[in-house]
Amino acid sequence: MIFLGADHRGYDLKEKVAKWLFEWKYEFSDMGAVSLEPHDDYSPYAERVASLVGRSKNDMGVLVCGSGVGMGIAANKFDGARAAIGKNPAQVRAGRNDDDMNILVFASDFTKDEEVREMLKVFLQTKFAGKARYEKRLQEISEIEANN
Repeated sequence: MIFLGADHRGYDLKEKVAKWLFEWKYEFSDMGAVSLEPHDDYSPYAERVASLVGRSKNDMGVLVCGSGVGMGIAANKFDGARAAIGKNPAQVRAGRNDDDMNILVFASDFTKDEEVREMLKVFLQTKFAGKARYEKRLQEISEIEANN
């Protein structure tokens, strides 16, 4: 399952992401905003998505806000959530392959639709390589989470 979330600045782009996921036949759930809420904050949407994705080995998330920064900060407060802002397809591929990134964050104010579409494809199609050194890093992150 792919969980989507966006605040008012990311709402229109989230709707496009949902359309693409539907066209590509991915199973997804929209965690809000379900309509344009001009004065909403990103934190409730980050919480909804990251709390679900962080508990699952197979679920993924896509979050959208104006800069991408707030969503990423909030999402990474949840154990098991590994959120990062997508900059370009190669960076997203590395994030999935090397770091098992499970939440892709988009900056709607700074990213063109076609760039988002390409990064989303890469995010969904790239698998975690699972090399020993990558697994070790994820274990170290889990230990940090357990001790904080």
